[in-house]
Amino acid sequence: MNIQYRKATIEDLYEIMELIKFAVFTMENSDIYQWDEIYPDKSTIKSDIENGELYIGKIDGRTAVIYVINQFFDDEYKNGEWQYPNVDFRIIHRLCVHPDFQNKGVAKAVMQHIETKLRKSGVEAIRLDAFSENPYALRLYESFGYKTVGFADWRKGRFYLMEKNLTVN
Repeated sequence: MNIQYRKATIEDLYEIMELIKFAVFTMENSDIYQWDEIYPDKSTIKSDIENGELYIGKIDGRTAVIYVINQFFDDEYKNGEWQYPNVDFRIIHRLCVHPDFQNKGVAKAVMQHIETKLRKSGVEAIRLDAFSENPYALRLYESFGYKTVGFADWRKGRFYLMEKNLTVN
């Protein structure tokens, strides 16, 4: 699978918001009420772009996936019993595959890309949160060896806090 990754620019904002809107619609049709018109909103995505933290992956010229990598976390992350508290870590946020590209291995390819990129830059661990009622996301992260270390209760429900050490094979 040939995915071209790059940092998003403000010119990508409309297309990214359309991807999110379509993804929300698709999730709701599967009874997954993780995102809505409140989150992730345009100002959050715009901030991600302006901070240089939002990446897009294109397949055949179309935006197939977006994700954010940074070190920002909400206070609820303090609920995690992090196994690697004193290492250089990054957090994956807002990973979203366009519904037209789902069930084609895109999410797996993106996770491999993220892990390889971070490992090469010396990052030792990845953290993320996954909606407890999204079996697709949970299966993906568990298949990559992410372990649940706690939970956060946000507006939409319970999210599992997950972590993986990148220095262990």
